[in-house]
Amino acid sequence: MPKYNIMILVGKFKRSYRAKLVSYFRSKSYYPKLYKSYWHYRFNKNVISSSSFNYYTAIPNPGAGIGHQMANWIAGYWFAQQFGLQFAHIPFLSSKWDFFLGFGQEEKKTANLLRDGYKKVRLPLFDEFNNAQVLLQKDIIASYCNKKVVFVAEQDQGYKDQYGVIESIQEKFHNAAARKKDAVIFESNNLNIAIHVRRGDIVIGQENQNANLLMRWQANDYFVKVLENVLNGLETNKPIAIYLFSQGVESDFIEFSQFKNLHFCLDMNAQDSFLHMVFADLLISSKSSFSYKPSLLNRGVKVCPEDFWHGYPDADDWVMVNNDGVFKKSNTIRELK
Repeated sequence: MPKYNIMILVGKFKRSYRAKLVSYFRSKSYYPKLYKSYWHYRFNKNVISSSSFNYYTAIPNPGAGIGHQMANWIAGYWFAQQFGLQFAHIPFLSSKWDFFLGFGQEEKKTANLLRDGYKKVRLPLFDEFNNAQVLLQKDIIASYCNKKVVFVAEQDQGYKDQYGVIESIQEKFHNAAARKKDAVIFESNNLNIAIHVRRGDIVIGQENQNANLLMRWQANDYFVKVLENVLNGLETNKPIAIYLFSQGVESDFIEFSQFKNLHFCLDMNAQDSFLHMVFADLLISSKSSFSYKPSLLNRGVKVCPEDFWHGYPDADDWVMVNNDGVFKKSNTIRELK
């Protein structure tokens, strides 16, 4: 077996083993004490300072999809701000996605900082809503104020709302060098509606009743109801074009045959699908990080399931829908006009 493949396998094993250890010990009261950074704080309380020129970063999970990886990156960017640190970029697993998103442009690279003498310090997982755990993070970070450090969040450090950095990531994405190469099939004279119907990996959940997959499942009827409500509320002089992004074949979506000017985008690759969801005039997202992340970058109207594990801004261009496909606010239709 080539040396490169062996290194990949070893890396996967180490990540899997670490994840299992963290998962097992996370609920234990002594969990933070498993980290060297905790003991550094305990033995260096006298040097604690509120100022620091150090960095904070998070690793995009190499074993996850791009939506999950973006959640990791966003958590790192957000907590760097909350802890008064500078942000250091760790590239996404795919260099194509890293270039496409443009999030690392004008950011210090973690690898370069480590070559320049900075030391990597891993931090324990913490609950962002637990004041004591947040305070411990701040104390650990402050104990390194007189050293050159890049703090690394434990893998999959949670940040529920995600939209706290929306202005920054929109600016990064829309001004990225990759935008010069974008090819969008939308016609500018239309009002373009993108609808993401998650299928693929979650379909098997209907057979094996996997709870994690079932919570992500939304039937075609749900999306039809949402789309009907959107169309009934829209007033526009432009022709309406609908683009359905999913996996499968057209016969899997027979319920949508009632809609005019409907375009099936079932063979489009992931990056192009993501791009079109970002640039849609109106995006109907699903219970999926793959359409939630384009929602954060989209500057049009977003119609989203309120029952989701990340948060949404309280803004007019974000429209919440319940599990029956009904707008959460009675005046939402007027807001869409």
